[in-house]
Amino acid sequence: MCTRCARGGRATERVRSYSMTTDAQQPAFEGLEPRRRRRRQTERAAASHLPVAHVVLDIQAAHLGQPFDYLIDEKQSEAAQPGCLVRVPFGGQRVSGVIWSRSETSETDASALRFIERVLSPHPIVSASMRGDITAIADAYGGTRANIVRVAVPTRVAAVDRESFAPADGAELRERCAQSAARAYKAFARGYEQARLVDEALATDGFASFVIDGLPGEGRWREDFAWMALRALASGKSAVLVVPTMREVWALMRTLNAVGLRAWAPDESGGSSGDVAVLSASLSPAERYRAYRAVLAGQVRCVVGLRAAMYAPIDGPALFAVLDDAAYQYADGLAPYANARGVCRLRAGLHDGVFVAYAQARSVLSQWECERAESVGLGVCGPSAAVHGYRDALAASTPPVRWLNRDELMRLADASVGARVPHTAVRVLSKALDQGPVLLSIPGDGVSESLSCAQCLALARCMRCTGPLERVGVGQTPRCRWCGAAAVHWHCARCGGERLRVIRVGAAGTARELRGLFREMPMVLSSPHQAEGVIEQVADAPVIVIATPGAEPRVRPGGASGGRYRAVAILDAWTSLYSQRMDARVDVLRTWMHTMSYCNARVDGGVGLLLGETDPLIAQALMTWDPRVLAGRELREREETALPPALSAACVWGRNDAVTWMLREIGVRGGDWSTLQWQGQRIDSVLGPVPIPQARTVDAREIEEMGDRVKAVVRVPHSRRAELAKRVRVALARHVASRAGGELRCRLDPKDLL
Repeated sequence: MCTRCARGGRATERVRSYSMTTDAQQPAFEGLEPRRRRRRQTERAAASHLPVAHVVLDIQAAHLGQPFDYLIDEKQSEAAQPGCLVRVPFGGQRVSGVIWSRSETSETDASALRFIERVLSPHPIVSASMRGDITAIADAYGGTRANIVRVAVPTRVAAVDRESFAPADGAELRERCAQSAARAYKAFARGYEQARLVDEALATDGFASFVIDGLPGEGRWREDFAWMALRALASGKSAVLVVPTMREVWALMRTLNAVGLRAWAPDESGGSSGDVAVLSASLSPAERYRAYRAVLAGQVRCVVGLRAAMYAPIDGPALFAVLDDAAYQYADGLAPYANARGVCRLRAGLHDGVFVAYAQARSVLSQWECERAESVGLGVCGPSAAVHGYRDALAASTPPVRWLNRDELMRLADASVGARVPHTAVRVLSKALDQGPVLLSIPGDGVSESLSCAQCLALARCMRCTGPLERVGVGQTPRCRWCGAAAVHWHCARCGGERLRVIRVGAAGTARELRGLFREMPMVLSSPHQAEGVIEQVADAPVIVIATPGAEPRVRPGGASGGRYRAVAILDAWTSLYSQRMDARVDVLRTWMHTMSYCNARVDGGVGLLLGETDPLIAQALMTWDPRVLAGRELREREETALPPALSAACVWGRNDAVTWMLREIGVRGGDWSTLQWQGQRIDSVLGPVPIPQARTVDAREIEEMGDRVKAVVRVPHSRRAELAKRVRVALARHVASRAGGELRCRLDPKDLL
């Protein structure tokens, strides 16, 4: 071998290793190569006691909704308690989750189990009872526990975790509330026939459900809620009070403060104290998490809030009271679209507590619970006891309501028949203005389109399912919004007319119109869409207040009018004929009753006016202040047409092919549930599908998936509701797992079928 080759060989021998770069491997000579850092492999030993954690991950995909098993390190065993927030590896990433339970063994192969990386919360943030409630809610609405945890548990704020929360002195709270409750009960008992039943239920253990028809008066509901909260707290129970808007929250908080319950807030010691906490998604993350922690620890036993309050982490027996239980604000906008009324009633049953659905206008569901639900117990609904006001109490607190429709004005020989505000109404309002403020309620600031009978102007409804008709296109037959049936050979159920007309309704410019009738009178306009927004209060003096529903200013107390309006007039009553929602008539009555509650009673010289044409049943229920008139008729009509609450229902919507697949998958289209027995005949379980427009807010990437959108309504007997929820959850999981694509959503117990 030549010398050069030998030297080359020796040189080659000195090349021992390679250092890695991003684009190539280059030689490094011995002694010059970079030092490699070896990862220190630490042996992790599983906990000796209950080493397996079943974790609900923060993953909203339906097919990943089951708990996943992880190992707990011996060093983490004490901190990793059920209910704690943890971080775990999952699919190449790190996700958060809640330890649901611990066990000795796992059904997952031991080689596939991974350790929990970190325990994030120093204490459990989901109690054992709350975990049970979340599971029941998810099962009832066809969702996963992760779906409910996402909305029930607020975002963790580490700084708040360093604060201390201790249970309040229960004995002191009970004693203080007992005295106030005894005084408040006298007013409640004078007003309601079945007051003793509610009092006994709040004072004893065991589940009870009530439907309370609230008495008139702008502040009456707050006084009733305050008494129920005081009675529950005095009996050692918790109290959860759910209301539709923040306006009601702050109004209720003022009343609770007046009866001796203090708002939970920071105190002089650097911590926080109080009796009542507000839970709402509108709060800042730190405020909401702090209030959540206070309720979880038992430091606060009374909760007031919006829809989010239905998930208050209370423990033990509790009162769950819902104001205006049919309000649209109670429908959750996130899957599985749980409803506050159903969740509160379900939790009241799980906690051996008391559920109260309180409204001036009784919902159809509440009517069904009072009349028909003796043998049905679904958790989210079931038998309830009705609580109605005494006749004398109603007469003493209601204003006389006059319905000035066309027939009444012709009887009075009023020459301004057809005017928006006829002469008769102008005279009544002018007389009231001599003594104090007057409220004129207008439907709203928006504009909508409906089909009506050209002869009697009644809303055009489907002859098959009573759903509202809609225009499809020029020269095409109108169709039903609910079932999709074409309106062939249509005729009006009221007058027999066969022609249709388009009605466009709206209330913009009302103030300018009324200034011509009341030239020298000051005016106040209160509406969220106006420049000045919602006006909270007006002086007890002659002034015309024009307000949309929910934006009515309160009259300052202390004046001659006693904190109420001398007269209240509801304008454009005819717009109620063209609402297309399933609960349209009940919603209208609730709005009008709420507005009339601002008026002085008959004994105080108050007067109410209903101006325009409307459904006679709505007018009768308003003038007699008896919501049972309308609710009973609505229930009978629902039973005739096999609509909820006579049956359980679910809305399925999304891309046409996905919805069609879903209907087959759950067995209502060509399966074992394709038909159902109702009133002696077989009927289809599905209404629709019918086309629906695209969502108002949609990501550009989702436009293709959301094309060709339809909606269908699935009807099943109440006995099958639990199985329907299960089938829906399984079908949604299969759809996501299959990666078929296309929008697909489902909501059980929908408020509306549109």
